[in-house]
Amino acid sequence: MTVEMHVVDAFTEQLFGGNPAAVIMTEEWLDDSLMQSIATENNLSETAFLKPVEHNHYQIRWFSPLTEIDFCGHATMASAFVVFLNNPSLSEVKFSAPAVGELIVTKQADGVIDMSFPNRKPEPVGDVPQALLDGLSKEPRQVLRNEQAYFAIYDGEESVRAIEYDSEKLKLLAPFDVVVSSPGKDYDFVSRYFWPANGGDEDPVTGSIHAGLAPYWGEKMSKQELVAFQASQRGGVVHCRLADNRVHVAGKAVLYLKGEIVI
Repeated sequence: MTVEMHVVDAFTEQLFGGNPAAVIMTEEWLDDSLMQSIATENNLSETAFLKPVEHNHYQIRWFSPLTEIDFCGHATMASAFVVFLNNPSLSEVKFSAPAVGELIVTKQADGVIDMSFPNRKPEPVGDVPQALLDGLSKEPRQVLRNEQAYFAIYDGEESVRAIEYDSEKLKLLAPFDVVVSSPGKDYDFVSRYFWPANGGDEDPVTGSIHAGLAPYWGEKMSKQELVAFQASQRGGVVHCRLADNRVHVAGKAVLYLKGEIVI
């Protein structure tokens, strides 16, 4: 059996930038263990599997090299990119996933892919886990949490860029990951994302966490539209817009690879 696979760099206009994700479309789900094995073999931060429901509607599942993930933004962008690539006349696609419901993704005239996510604004944490404080090289000014991660807030971009982290200690926060963030110099805010419990050490660009970051910083800055930068080694620009209790997360993507897996 052969399965077609695309690899797409999301949240970038340049090849080898942003965050790469693999996209595989099948008429029926492959066995869970096989999907996990493929994701592990790919060793990308995410492999997305799509199953058609009807015209321009797909069920979607996301797998890191370690486990299945409830919600992944950059692999959703990569999936939409592939759907639009295969169907040039389409300008909208809908994905469904149990943890986040329906995700509407639109293709704009300039090639920007706009994803409508649920608002996942974090709430302050009363008792900050010691593993979080021990796992980051600098104590944050504030700590919050949503369904996905702990949010460690700092005062300046220099602090976020300089953070060193201990993966073994941050693993103790499972099932939650950790995002560190601050106001930016050239962008409204910057962030870095660590997820040793669920996928890897540092994620290049994490679309899903901006469903929490954008509402947080939008409220602090009294803004409905924000431009963010994820300050990883590859880096990526994320355009965010708040509307009707949804968070629109947008950016561009480029195709890296199209091939077949032989199973």
